[in-house]
Amino acid sequence: MTLERITAEAAASALIVMGALNPADQAGTVVLLGTGPGFWSVFSAAPEYADGQRDPVDRWSKRVIGVMAANLGANTAYPSDGPPYPPFIAWALASGRFHTSPVGMMVHDQVGLMISLRGALLLPERTCLPVANAPSPCDSCAAPCTRACPVGALAADQAYDVDACRGYLDTAAGSACMGSGCAARLACPLSAGAARDPAQSALHMKAFLRR
Repeated sequence: MTLERITAEAAASALIVMGALNPADQAGTVVLLGTGPGFWSVFSAAPEYADGQRDPVDRWSKRVIGVMAANLGANTAYPSDGPPYPPFIAWALASGRFHTSPVGMMVHDQVGLMISLRGALLLPERTCLPVANAPSPCDSCAAPCTRACPVGALAADQAYDVDACRGYLDTAAGSACMGSGCAARLACPLSAGAARDPAQSALHMKAFLRR
């Protein structure tokens, strides 16, 4: 199995390969899949989007990635599985394509802070992978993410203030973040690489506020 074939299979469903690794503590290869630039147009035409049930993106992800896995002879893992939950953060950082940003969230070399990991393919055999050990993009960045949050919920050298974030989002002033996405995430220069439709961010923000 080649990474090129997996990348092509993912692209057919508006997903991208965000990272891959051969873990030292398990057999086979882990391939991390996330939403790509065309995701919203594909997802918004899917039955999960319109059926009114909870967790439409998670359900879409399990259906679509499940089909991919069957075609590729792989098993699957999803961030929503658990507890116990699969170690997606550890996998991501070990892939060499994710780093920790100054505001604590992970940053990706292609989509910046607009990360939406939807699942992982667990290949039974080891796959030859390209070396991915570039330095963090944050090392040469002026870190606008640390200054973008209107209420300072995400800033350098502090824990994420979830209560301040939710409290702001639940006001008229928070409508910009609710409609377009987190201001700190959008401030990352690499986030433009996600080409994310604001409607996708709005869906995620509504889900976050409901928790």
